[in-house]
Amino acid sequence: MAQANSNGIDSRWSLHGMTALVTGGTKGIGYAIVEELAGLGATVHTCSRNEVQLNDCLSQWKMKGFDQVTGSVCDVVSKAQREELINKVSSLFHGKLNILINNVGTFKIKPAIESTTEDYSFIMSTNLESAYHFSQLAHPLLKASGAGNIIFMSSVAGVVSVGTATIYAATKGAMNQLAKNLACEWAKDNIRTNSVAPWFIRTPLTEPVRSLQKFPYDCVFKIF
Repeated sequence: MAQANSNGIDSRWSLHGMTALVTGGTKGIGYAIVEELAGLGATVHTCSRNEVQLNDCLSQWKMKGFDQVTGSVCDVVSKAQREELINKVSSLFHGKLNILINNVGTFKIKPAIESTTEDYSFIMSTNLESAYHFSQLAHPLLKASGAGNIIFMSSVAGVVSVGTATIYAATKGAMNQLAKNLACEWAKDNIRTNSVAPWFIRTPLTEPVRSLQKFPYDCVFKIF
């Protein structure tokens, strides 16, 4: 049986020499992913639209010994800022990227009949458009690495109905299908593509909405 090292990480696993981009890595699932990748030895870049929060997280990671974690301010709704982020990553990682984690997402609890066109546009652009565009932009870097990996942070809501949040569910269902198509289309480029569909994860962000029966219809929480 393999032995775990002093950090509790299985010694069979190592990402030393690997590079990773995690969108929305300063909170919740994204934060945990950054720490896991860094703990396994990967060089990680992440982003947040909140500069103060980003700098605070970078300081925390440095104190934990994760000196190989860097970050940029990026609002993923902005096409220009998405392009700037990938250009930054390309510069940092010398034109190669092994891992892209499309983690950023937003969640709005509201009945479908009450959802507005603004709700639709914002949730679609944040959850689906950004993930699709980041994958497009990162494709040359992933291909150049010779061993590229894309992970879409989907949701169980993209597989079954959770009774509300229809727009959110639509983005996650589309994300699952996007993963299937890119997995086939980009296999020839040695890029693996998968989606992960968790239920609510216990984080400070999801505490108010962990129970569907308690969802306030005007509740919004963001995981970036």
